[in-house]
Amino acid sequence: PIEVDAFTECHVTPPAVAARMVDYLGPVGDFLTLEPSAGTGNLLAALFESGHSVNETVAMERHHSLCQAIRQRFANTHPINPMQECFLDYAQENACRAQFPRILMNPPFRSVRKHMAAALSLLGRGGHDCPAVLVALVPVTYQHDDIEFLEELPNDIFAACTVNTKLVRFTV
Repeated sequence: PIEVDAFTECHVTPPAVAARMVDYLGPVGDFLTLEPSAGTGNLLAALFESGHSVNETVAMERHHSLCQAIRQRFANTHPINPMQECFLDYAQENACRAQFPRILMNPPFRSVRKHMAAALSLLGRGGHDCPAVLVALVPVTYQHDDIEFLEELPNDIFAACTVNTKLVRFTV
């Protein structure tokens, strides 16, 4: 088991919710997929279980202990080396240079607007003909003009807190 403390601001996405989020991304393909707040790796696990390639997956997590846990979790099945970096810094440094056709995320709720704006700045077709898609688990209070509401989640989906959340999608 991976221990998560308040310092990480990590609210672990339940596996069943993670699987639905991956379904909302659309069909599996050769899409470079970003998970900018990898946490304990449940969204990554759902990606890999659905057939997404570890070779086309970029995972980012700023907390050392969580990065280590992700490396260990997938070492024997889908070896991945998450970038230990602040996603907001990464997005700022790579704006207009990086395009991800798929983004799957459960951003820190305290700074959800900043994280969503940063993710949207990196969302792009990346040479593909089909639209780019971002799916996120966010607080129900998060709003955006281009948001597609997918579903509201029960307020007890996280083990450590009670919060009203929803799944949303952006397509560009």
